[in-house]
Amino acid sequence: MSAANLARLILLAAIWGASFLFLRLGVPVFGPGKLIVLRVGLAALFLSGVALTLQRSLDWRKNWRHFLFMGAFNSGLPFLLYAFAAQTLNASLLSITNAATPIFGAVVAAIWLRTPLTRSALIGLALGFGGVMLIVGTNVGTAGDGAWLAALAALCAPLCYALATSYTKKYASQIASFDQAHGSLWAASLVVLPLALLTPARQVPQLSDWLAVGALALLCTGWAYLIFFRLIREIGPARTLTVTFLIPVFGVLWGAVFLHETITPSMLIGGAIVLLGTALANGLIKPGRDRAGR
Repeated sequence: MSAANLARLILLAAIWGASFLFLRLGVPVFGPGKLIVLRVGLAALFLSGVALTLQRSLDWRKNWRHFLFMGAFNSGLPFLLYAFAAQTLNASLLSITNAATPIFGAVVAAIWLRTPLTRSALIGLALGFGGVMLIVGTNVGTAGDGAWLAALAALCAPLCYALATSYTKKYASQIASFDQAHGSLWAASLVVLPLALLTPARQVPQLSDWLAVGALALLCTGWAYLIFFRLIREIGPARTLTVTFLIPVFGVLWGAVFLHETITPSMLIGGAIVLLGTALANGLIKPGRDRAGR
Protein backbone atom coordinates (compact mmCIF):
# COMPACT_ATOMS: atom_id res chain seq x y z
CA MET A 1 0.00 0.00 0.00
CA SER A 2 1.37 3.40 -0.96
CA ALA A 3 1.89 6.14 1.60
CA ALA A 4 -0.85 8.19 -0.06
CA ASN A 5 -3.42 5.39 0.24
CA LEU A 6 -2.38 4.67 3.82
CA ALA A 7 -2.97 8.35 4.59
CA ARG A 8 -6.40 8.16 2.91
CA LEU A 9 -7.28 5.07 4.97
CA ILE A 10 -6.37 6.81 8.23
CA LEU A 11 -8.21 9.96 7.12
CA LEU A 12 -11.34 7.92 6.33
CA ALA A 13 -11.23 6.29 9.78
CA ALA A 14 -10.85 9.70 11.42
CA ILE A 15 -13.81 11.07 9.46
CA TRP A 16 -16.10 8.11 10.16
CA GLY A 17 -15.02 8.08 13.80
CA ALA A 18 -16.09 11.73 13.98
CA SER A 19 -19.59 10.87 12.71
CA PHE A 20 -20.51 9.57 16.17
CA LEU A 21 -19.36 12.86 17.69
CA PHE A 22 -21.59 14.83 15.31
CA LEU A 23 -24.49 12.49 16.03
CA ARG A 24 -24.18 13.23 19.73
CA LEU A 25 -24.11 16.97 18.99
CA GLY A 26 -26.98 17.01 16.51
CA VAL A 27 -29.55 14.57 17.83
CA PRO A 28 -30.59 16.55 20.96
CA VAL A 29 -31.51 19.51 18.73
CA PHE A 30 -32.98 17.94 15.58
CA GLY A 31 -34.11 14.54 16.85
CA PRO A 32 -33.14 11.29 15.07
CA GLY A 33 -35.53 11.59 12.12
CA LYS A 34 -34.74 15.13 11.02
CA LEU A 35 -31.03 14.74 11.67
CA ILE A 36 -30.73 11.69 9.45
CA VAL A 37 -32.86 13.03 6.60
CA LEU A 38 -30.59 16.07 6.58
CA ARG A 39 -27.54 13.82 6.65
CA VAL A 40 -28.50 11.62 3.72
CA GLY A 41 -30.31 14.36 1.77
CA LEU A 42 -27.40 16.82 1.84
CA ALA A 43 -24.95 14.00 1.08
CA ALA A 44 -27.08 12.96 -1.91
CA LEU A 45 -27.07 16.55 -3.19
CA PHE A 46 -23.28 16.65 -2.76
CA LEU A 47 -22.82 13.47 -4.78
CA SER A 48 -25.25 14.79 -7.41
CA GLY A 49 -22.91 17.74 -7.87
CA VAL A 50 -19.97 15.35 -8.23
CA ALA A 51 -21.98 13.25 -10.73
CA LEU A 52 -22.74 16.34 -12.81
CA THR A 53 -19.07 17.26 -12.84
CA LEU A 54 -18.13 13.72 -13.91
CA GLN A 55 -21.08 13.57 -16.32
CA ARG A 56 -22.43 10.40 -14.71
CA SER A 57 -26.12 9.53 -14.79
CA LEU A 58 -28.09 7.04 -12.71
CA ASP A 59 -30.09 4.29 -14.39
CA TRP A 60 -33.08 4.59 -12.05
CA ARG A 61 -35.44 2.53 -14.20
CA LYS A 62 -33.13 -0.47 -14.17
CA ASN A 63 -31.68 -0.23 -10.67
CA TRP A 64 -34.31 1.43 -8.46
CA ARG A 65 -35.00 -1.77 -6.48
CA HIS A 66 -31.29 -2.18 -5.75
CA PHE A 67 -30.93 1.47 -4.74
CA LEU A 68 -33.96 1.18 -2.45
CA PHE A 69 -32.64 -1.89 -0.63
CA MET A 70 -29.12 -0.50 -0.30
CA GLY A 71 -30.43 2.90 0.70
CA ALA A 72 -32.58 1.37 3.44
CA PHE A 73 -30.01 -1.05 4.87
CA ASN A 74 -26.69 0.67 4.12
CA SER A 75 -27.68 4.23 5.08
CA GLY A 76 -31.23 5.02 6.18
CA LEU A 77 -31.96 2.38 8.82
CA PRO A 78 -28.48 2.08 10.39
CA PHE A 79 -28.10 5.86 10.51
CA LEU A 80 -31.49 6.12 12.24
CA LEU A 81 -30.59 3.35 14.67
CA TYR A 82 -27.33 5.05 15.61
CA ALA A 83 -29.08 8.42 15.94
CA PHE A 84 -31.67 6.84 18.25
CA ALA A 85 -28.91 5.22 20.31
CA ALA A 86 -26.95 8.50 20.42
CA GLN A 87 -29.71 9.99 22.56
CA THR A 88 -28.48 7.75 25.39
CA LEU A 89 -25.09 6.22 24.61
CA ASN A 90 -21.86 8.15 24.21
CA ALA A 91 -19.83 8.45 21.02
CA SER A 92 -17.09 6.11 22.28
CA LEU A 93 -19.49 3.24 22.91
CA LEU A 94 -21.27 3.77 19.58
CA SER A 95 -18.01 3.68 17.63
CA ILE A 96 -16.93 0.44 19.32
CA THR A 97 -20.23 -1.30 18.50
CA ASN A 98 -19.65 -0.30 14.87
CA ALA A 99 -16.55 -2.53 14.91
CA ALA A 100 -18.91 -5.52 15.02
CA THR A 101 -19.89 -4.89 11.36
CA PRO A 102 -17.44 -7.41 9.84
CA ILE A 103 -18.48 -10.00 12.41
CA PHE A 104 -22.13 -9.68 11.43
CA GLY A 105 -20.95 -9.63 7.82
CA ALA A 106 -19.28 -13.02 8.19
CA VAL A 107 -22.43 -14.52 9.74
CA VAL A 108 -24.79 -13.09 7.11
CA ALA A 109 -22.48 -14.17 4.28
CA ALA A 110 -22.32 -17.70 5.69
CA ILE A 111 -26.12 -17.94 5.83
CA TRP A 112 -27.10 -15.98 2.71
CA LEU A 113 -24.15 -16.51 0.36
CA ARG A 114 -23.16 -19.96 1.68
CA THR A 115 -19.66 -18.67 2.37
CA PRO A 116 -17.89 -21.38 4.41
CA LEU A 117 -16.61 -20.53 7.87
CA THR A 118 -13.21 -21.83 8.93
CA ARG A 119 -12.39 -22.91 12.45
CA SER A 120 -10.55 -19.64 13.09
CA ALA A 121 -13.57 -17.72 11.76
CA LEU A 122 -15.86 -19.50 14.22
CA ILE A 123 -13.45 -18.73 17.05
CA GLY A 124 -13.35 -15.13 15.87
CA LEU A 125 -17.14 -14.86 15.85
CA ALA A 126 -17.30 -16.19 19.40
CA LEU A 127 -14.58 -13.77 20.54
CA GLY A 128 -16.23 -10.83 18.80
CA PHE A 129 -19.60 -11.57 20.33
CA GLY A 130 -18.00 -11.94 23.75
CA GLY A 131 -16.19 -8.63 23.37
CA VAL A 132 -19.39 -6.82 22.41
CA MET A 133 -21.24 -8.33 25.37
CA LEU A 134 -18.41 -7.29 27.71
CA ILE A 135 -18.56 -3.70 26.49
CA VAL A 136 -22.35 -3.47 26.52
CA GLY A 137 -22.85 -5.31 29.79
CA THR A 138 -20.36 -3.22 31.77
CA ASN A 139 -21.10 0.21 30.29
CA VAL A 140 -24.79 0.34 29.42
CA GLY A 141 -25.94 -0.03 33.02
CA THR A 142 -24.49 3.37 33.89
CA ALA A 143 -25.86 5.17 30.82
CA GLY A 144 -29.32 5.90 32.22
CA ASP A 145 -32.89 4.93 31.40
CA GLY A 146 -33.44 3.27 28.03
CA ALA A 147 -29.77 2.36 27.70
CA TRP A 148 -30.42 -1.31 26.94
CA LEU A 149 -32.86 -0.43 24.15
CA ALA A 150 -30.31 2.05 22.79
CA ALA A 151 -27.61 -0.63 22.92
CA LEU A 152 -29.86 -3.03 21.00
CA ALA A 153 -30.44 -0.37 18.35
CA ALA A 154 -26.69 0.28 18.10
CA LEU A 155 -26.05 -3.44 17.58
CA CYS A 156 -28.78 -3.72 14.93
CA ALA A 157 -27.04 -1.05 12.83
CA PRO A 158 -24.00 -3.25 12.01
CA LEU A 159 -26.43 -6.03 11.12
CA CYS A 160 -28.04 -3.70 8.57
CA TYR A 161 -24.62 -2.99 7.06
CA ALA A 162 -23.96 -6.72 6.85
CA LEU A 163 -27.25 -7.36 5.05
CA ALA A 164 -26.52 -4.55 2.58
CA THR A 165 -23.04 -5.92 1.88
CA SER A 166 -24.24 -9.45 1.13
CA TYR A 167 -27.16 -8.15 -0.95
CA THR A 168 -24.82 -5.99 -3.02
CA LYS A 169 -22.44 -8.88 -3.61
CA LYS A 170 -25.26 -11.24 -4.62
CA TYR A 171 -27.55 -8.96 -6.64
CA ALA A 172 -25.97 -5.60 -7.40
CA SER A 173 -22.27 -6.16 -7.98
CA GLN A 174 -22.68 -5.02 -11.60
CA ILE A 175 -23.55 -1.48 -10.51
CA ALA A 176 -20.59 0.91 -10.33
CA SER A 177 -19.54 1.75 -6.76
CA PHE A 178 -20.08 5.49 -7.17
CA ASP A 179 -23.57 4.89 -8.59
CA GLN A 180 -24.38 2.60 -5.65
CA ALA A 181 -23.44 5.35 -3.21
CA HIS A 182 -25.24 8.10 -5.14
CA GLY A 183 -28.44 6.19 -5.85
CA SER A 184 -28.67 4.61 -2.41
CA LEU A 185 -28.38 8.00 -0.67
CA TRP A 186 -31.34 9.36 -2.64
CA ALA A 187 -33.27 6.19 -1.79
CA ALA A 188 -32.28 6.54 1.87
CA SER A 189 -33.65 10.08 1.84
CA LEU A 190 -37.03 8.74 0.71
CA VAL A 191 -36.96 6.00 3.37
CA VAL A 192 -36.35 8.37 6.31
CA LEU A 193 -38.37 11.35 5.03
CA PRO A 194 -41.74 10.22 6.52
CA LEU A 195 -40.24 9.92 10.00
CA ALA A 196 -38.60 13.32 9.66
CA LEU A 197 -41.91 14.94 8.66
CA LEU A 198 -43.73 13.37 11.61
CA THR A 199 -41.25 14.41 14.29
CA PRO A 200 -40.64 18.10 15.07
CA ALA A 201 -37.22 19.51 15.90
CA ARG A 202 -36.63 19.61 19.66
CA GLN A 203 -34.90 22.99 19.79
CA VAL A 204 -34.32 25.98 17.54
CA PRO A 205 -31.04 25.10 15.77
CA GLN A 206 -28.13 27.49 16.25
CA LEU A 207 -25.26 28.05 13.83
CA SER A 208 -23.13 25.45 15.64
CA ASP A 209 -25.91 22.89 15.24
CA TRP A 210 -26.09 23.48 11.48
CA LEU A 211 -22.31 23.20 11.25
CA ALA A 212 -22.52 19.79 12.97
CA VAL A 213 -25.18 18.66 10.50
CA GLY A 214 -23.14 19.94 7.57
CA ALA A 215 -20.06 18.08 8.78
CA LEU A 216 -22.08 14.90 9.30
CA ALA A 217 -23.61 15.08 5.81
CA LEU A 218 -20.87 16.52 3.61
CA LEU A 219 -17.74 15.35 5.43
CA CYS A 220 -18.75 12.08 7.13
CA THR A 221 -21.07 10.86 4.38
CA GLY A 222 -20.58 12.51 0.98
CA TRP A 223 -16.82 13.10 0.99
CA ALA A 224 -16.17 9.92 2.99
CA TYR A 225 -17.91 7.86 0.29
CA LEU A 226 -15.61 9.36 -2.35
CA ILE A 227 -12.54 8.40 -0.32
CA PHE A 228 -13.98 4.95 0.41
CA PHE A 229 -14.70 4.07 -3.22
CA ARG A 230 -11.35 5.45 -4.39
CA LEU A 231 -9.63 3.16 -1.91
CA ILE A 232 -11.69 0.18 -3.10
CA ARG A 233 -10.54 0.93 -6.65
CA GLU A 234 -6.87 1.39 -5.77
CA ILE A 235 -6.19 -1.13 -2.97
CA GLY A 236 -9.19 -3.48 -3.18
CA PRO A 237 -12.20 -4.07 -0.88
CA ALA A 238 -10.43 -6.34 1.64
CA ARG A 239 -7.72 -3.83 2.49
CA THR A 240 -10.19 -0.96 2.45
CA LEU A 241 -12.39 -2.69 5.03
CA THR A 242 -9.51 -2.66 7.48
CA VAL A 243 -10.72 0.88 8.17
CA THR A 244 -13.13 -0.82 10.58
CA PHE A 245 -10.19 -1.46 12.92
CA LEU A 246 -9.33 2.25 13.08
CA ILE A 247 -12.79 3.80 13.43
CA PRO A 248 -13.20 2.93 17.15
CA VAL A 249 -9.76 4.43 17.88
CA PHE A 250 -10.84 7.78 16.48
CA GLY A 251 -14.39 7.50 17.82
CA VAL A 252 -13.09 7.04 21.36
CA LEU A 253 -10.47 9.77 20.85
CA TRP A 254 -12.93 12.39 19.55
CA GLY A 255 -15.42 11.54 22.29
CA ALA A 256 -12.79 11.95 24.99
CA VAL A 257 -11.29 15.17 23.57
CA PHE A 258 -14.42 17.07 22.50
CA LEU A 259 -17.18 15.59 24.70
CA HIS A 260 -15.02 14.71 27.73
CA GLU A 261 -16.30 11.14 27.72
CA THR A 262 -14.79 8.62 30.13
CA ILE A 263 -12.87 5.73 28.60
CA THR A 264 -13.47 2.69 30.78
CA PRO A 265 -11.13 -0.33 31.05
CA SER A 266 -13.90 -2.60 29.75
CA MET A 267 -14.13 -0.46 26.59
CA LEU A 268 -10.43 -0.91 25.92
CA ILE A 269 -10.37 -4.63 26.73
CA GLY A 270 -13.66 -5.41 25.01
CA GLY A 271 -12.69 -3.31 21.98
CA ALA A 272 -9.43 -5.21 21.63
CA ILE A 273 -11.31 -8.53 21.84
CA VAL A 274 -13.81 -7.37 19.18
CA LEU A 275 -10.99 -6.35 16.84
CA LEU A 276 -9.18 -9.66 17.36
CA GLY A 277 -12.40 -11.55 16.70
CA THR A 278 -13.04 -9.49 13.58
CA ALA A 279 -9.56 -10.23 12.26
CA LEU A 280 -10.03 -13.97 12.82
CA ALA A 281 -13.57 -14.03 11.42
CA ASN A 282 -12.50 -12.30 8.21
CA GLY A 283 -9.26 -14.14 7.60
CA LEU A 284 -6.94 -11.22 8.36
CA ILE A 285 -5.28 -13.44 10.96
CA LYS A 286 -4.80 -17.11 10.01
CA PRO A 287 -3.33 -19.14 12.85
CA GLY A 288 -1.75 -22.18 11.27
CA ARG A 289 -3.40 -24.20 8.53
CA ASP A 290 -7.15 -23.81 8.49
CA ARG A 291 -9.82 -25.49 6.40
CA ALA A 292 -13.44 -24.58 6.00
CA GLY A 293 -15.63 -26.07 8.67
CA ARG A 294 -12.69 -27.64 10.55
